[in-house]
Amino acid sequence: MDDDARLAERCLAGDPQAWSSFVHRFEGAVFGICLRMLQHRQDAEDVAQETLVRAVKHLGRWDAARRLAPWVMSIAVNRCRTRLSQRRSITHLGEVDQVQEETPRAANSGLAEELELAIAALREDYRASFILFYQQELGVEEVAEVMGCPTGTIKTWLYRARKEIARKLVDRGVVSEAGDELYGI
Repeated sequence: MDDDARLAERCLAGDPQAWSSFVHRFEGAVFGICLRMLQHRQDAEDVAQETLVRAVKHLGRWDAARRLAPWVMSIAVNRCRTRLSQRRSITHLGEVDQVQEETPRAANSGLAEELELAIAALREDYRASFILFYQQELGVEEVAEVMGCPTGTIKTWLYRARKEIARKLVDRGVVSEAGDELYGI
């Protein structure tokens, strides 16, 4: 029995220390993906908490033949998608993206900051798959499981996300056209 299965078994048996371990184990990764997808700290905190509560509540539905992390991350991604959908009904997200892209590059802006801006401007599915693969370090198969689509789709989304990020970095003068090789394009 692996660590995931043992932890889940202890949680389902009502062990309060196991619940604490579960939350401690996933809170950082869940909050990280929520913050990157939602781009708003308060929303990310709320959605991360919702995610962990939902994961704990539905832990009995987890398939022990699979890793626990992708299952928890899929809950986080779905909660983020729901929050983004709610936001769209209140404001026009396209206007926010347009303003963000038109903002001139600050003289002291670093590559990491520019990269975060480029990631934030990605389409929702590209951004989620990019974050899960490159920042959460899940494999393509695990990202596909989290996103609920075939691995070929994830590979396409990752390729397009890298291409779009590289284009945005070139357009903003962060890297030269020759720098594209650095991004595996």
